[in-house]
Amino acid sequence: MSHRPDVSQAAPEAPNLDFEGTTPYEDYVQADVLTHLQHPRSDDPGEMVFLVTTQVMELWFTVIVHEWETASRALAADDLPTALAALKRSTYELQSLNASWEPIAHLTPAQFNAYRAALGEGSGFQSAMYRRMEFLLGEKSASMLVPHRGAPRVHDELQKALHEPSLYDEVLRLLARRGHDIPQRDDLSQRYEADPAVERAWQAVYSGDQESELVRLGEALTEVAELVWRWRNDHLVATRRAMGAKTGTGGSAGVSWLEKRAAKNVFPELWTARSHV
Repeated sequence: MSHRPDVSQAAPEAPNLDFEGTTPYEDYVQADVLTHLQHPRSDDPGEMVFLVTTQVMELWFTVIVHEWETASRALAADDLPTALAALKRSTYELQSLNASWEPIAHLTPAQFNAYRAALGEGSGFQSAMYRRMEFLLGEKSASMLVPHRGAPRVHDELQKALHEPSLYDEVLRLLARRGHDIPQRDDLSQRYEADPAVERAWQAVYSGDQESELVRLGEALTEVAELVWRWRNDHLVATRRAMGAKTGTGGSAGVSWLEKRAAKNVFPELWTARSHV
């Protein structure tokens, strides 16, 4: 009788566990750096959750900015497939960003107060990467550069973004090249305001071929806008649960300021045009 081992039942080959230096995974992901960036300032265990969740949000801001800048460049080059792919990816990333609220969305006032003092004057509106997101959405304001004067590199990046076309500016330029009557915006550093001519352009797009690239672009932007609206509302609700109507960290108006933000739609004519189709 043969005692040869059954090759088909042999254990799978073990992964390589011996490296001269750090692992290739560590070299690529920099996990050791990421997992040692947390320095809580209180003894409350909930602060670690708040800190990590906020850092995760910053990473999602970074990748979403990357996607929208990719889409903007593609739109400028009339490359709609690349722009649509980037916008689609950003919707999945926005969903993940919005889900990041869950660990801190149900804090009671006492739980939040246990480590709130550790934030000092820190506030989310001071986030430079979130500001770049807002600028790409057309929500521009030169005053929002002021908190970053002490960080030259960050300030220069925001200054550049302030004067560059937003994602929506590139969309409107594309509509103009496709024959729609779109007013030219002379000062791109100003907050975008809704325009009746742009509303008429989207009305014409949505009244036409439903399989056209422009309808698909409009729907991709609408999905982005809806998820941004949900982000703002989730922020509002989480803040309202944790601190009620108190003044926000960093001296902001807290809930009342967030309510005003949540009431605004980005890409406004994409919403109003639907009433006329």
